[in-house]
Amino acid sequence: LPILFPQQSGLYEYKVFGRLADCSPRLLVDFYMDLDFRKRWDRYAKELYEETYDGEKVVYWEVKYPFPLSNRDYVYIHECQEMDINGRKIWVVLAQGVSVPQCPERSGIIRVKNYKQNLAVESDGKTGSKVYMCYVDNPGGRIPSWLVNWAAESGVPAFMKDAVKACRNYCRNR
Repeated sequence: LPILFPQQSGLYEYKVFGRLADCSPRLLVDFYMDLDFRKRWDRYAKELYEETYDGEKVVYWEVKYPFPLSNRDYVYIHECQEMDINGRKIWVVLAQGVSVPQCPERSGIIRVKNYKQNLAVESDGKTGSKVYMCYVDNPGGRIPSWLVNWAAESGVPAFMKDAVKACRNYCRNR
C-alpha cells in the first residue's frame, strides 16, 4: 500500500514482500532487468529504453497515466549485483533517478525527479524466490485522492498480478 511521506513532500513509498515458488532468483532478476520484455507485458509502459550517455547506461521510461492526468517519465540508472552473504546468494537491484542533459524534459509529460527503487531476491530454499522491493517516488503535479485510492486498492495489486504472470511466462520460456 502507498504510504504518504511527511506532509507536502509528495513522496510515495510502496513496499512489496513476496515469494514466487516457480521462478529461480537468477531468472527473476533477469526478468526484472529485461526492458524489452517489459514493454511487451506492462500496459503502463508507453516508452522504455536504455541508452549510453558519457559511458553510463541510462534508462528512459514514460508511464501512461489515466486521463485527464499527464503521463510521467523517469530517467534513471540501475544496477544489479550478486552478493554472497554468509553462504546465502542475494541479488540486489538498485535504481535511482538521474538528470542527464541528453534526456531533456518533454512537453506535456511530467518528469519524476525523485525516484528510487531497491529490490532484493534470494532463494526460498526450494526452486523459487523470496522478493523484497521498496519503491519511492514523487510523481509531481497534483495527484487527486481518487487516483491515490485507486492505486492503493486496484492499480498496484493489478500491476503486481501482471508482473507475476509475466515473470512466470518468462521463467517457463527460458
